[in-house]
Amino acid sequence: MSKNVKTIKELADELGTNKTRISRIINKNSIPTQKIKNKIVLEDNSVSLIRQYFKNETQQQNETQQQNETQQQNETQQQNETQQQNETQQQNETQQQNETQQQNETQQQNETQQQNETVSILRTELDKAHSHIEKLSNLLDQQQRLALQDKKLLEEYKAEINDLKALKMPSQDTKEEQANSQPQEELETLKEQIRALNDKIKGQEQLNNQVSKKWYQFWK
Repeated sequence: MSKNVKTIKELADELGTNKTRISRIINKNSIPTQKIKNKIVLEDNSVSLIRQYFKNETQQQNETQQQNETQQQNETQQQNETQQQNETQQQNETQQQNETQQQNETQQQNETQQQNETVSILRTELDKAHSHIEKLSNLLDQQQRLALQDKKLLEEYKAEINDLKALKMPSQDTKEEQANSQPQEELETLKEQIRALNDKIKGQEQLNNQVSKKWYQFWK
């Protein structure tokens, strides 16, 4: 083989590539070739052109690969940042949900405690009301019994007064005879008994009024 020509394989071995790529460069750029002894060979001009196209193509591939790697790195970095943001957002949402749940549980516990305290206070007030009602009922029974006793006493006192008045005030026909015959001492005794009964009646009425006032004030 002449030193001024190279086969496609020789040039491919020199450039560190394969025959397919060299053939593609030749066909793409219409680089002239020769055929010697049924072998395709390349002259120096063609070899120089192929070397230049190969260099440019390799450089372009490297730049494209570098751009692709840079783009891939950027996409990977963006994905990582997005994933990190999503994880941070998810953590914040989870933390907020936990805080909200804790606040709700604390609020529910406070409300339950407040309800229990309210129920306890109401029960205490209800017990006091029942005790108060019971005392009022006892006082009412006692007042009714006292009123009946007072009424009975008043009726007895009035009956005694009427009896004494009947003894003291005889008929008009016999009044002068009794005055002459009845001893002065007996008349004085009857007068004292009448005054004593009147005092008892007044005292009893005052006592009834005091009890009624006390009962009204207690009930009020």
